[in-house]
Amino acid sequence: MSIVYPPGAISENPWIVGRLAVGSPRLRLLCLPNAGGSAGSFADWRKVLPAGIEMVPVELPGHGTRAGVPYAESVPELVAGLLAAVEGELAVPYAVFGHSFGAVLGLELALAAGRRGLPAPRAVLVSGACPPHLVRQRPPRPQGDAELTEWLRVTGGLPEVLLRHTEYVRQVLSTIRADLRLAEGWDWPVPRELPFPLHVLGGREDPVVSPAELEEWAEYEGPELTITIHPGGHFYLFERPAPVLDSIAEALRLP
Repeated sequence: MSIVYPPGAISENPWIVGRLAVGSPRLRLLCLPNAGGSAGSFADWRKVLPAGIEMVPVELPGHGTRAGVPYAESVPELVAGLLAAVEGELAVPYAVFGHSFGAVLGLELALAAGRRGLPAPRAVLVSGACPPHLVRQRPPRPQGDAELTEWLRVTGGLPEVLLRHTEYVRQVLSTIRADLRLAEGWDWPVPRELPFPLHVLGGREDPVVSPAELEEWAEYEGPELTITIHPGGHFYLFERPAPVLDSIAEALRLP
């Protein structure tokens, strides 16, 4: 069930797996996966990435190729480790894209970079994620095997063929639980005024985060805010990646 990457895609930095490098990137796009996801989630983006964008998929501890690494114990620990790992990537213009759990993690990363006096992102793109003030109002998600497996089935988090592989599903469920513990145990102290542009994306038929909930991101002020709704469910960004990447390029003003 592993992703096969082309030569050169695996870097010496274990936090970055599947980089799509370009000679002189106009923009470096850091990509943070959903709960239970991995850097391999973005593999199909390699085929349709707009010219000039260098994709940098992030592999979190305990995920994907780092399955043997202990999970982070807290969001601050995870953000601190991530920032240290990608600090050298911020020397060129960059943006941060995060889906679901990765979305607010991406926001925290960008804010932490600012506190450190590091270059600010051109923008943060949050995908399929409730704004922090709504996350606090949601009840905890049931974390039993049956409930999480059904959630994966309903949301399309794993293809049906993979759901038949018990050992693989068990590992995915373990990773999802670790991410949910972080997400539900953290108060997400994201300020309502952001120092960078914010672009919000989501799926029109998403059963996890509705378009109405995505509109609530308008509560967060910054230099710029856009909200773009694409056809599809919670994993719309992998169902039809080309138009999603085109809309990202447009939001970032990359012709």
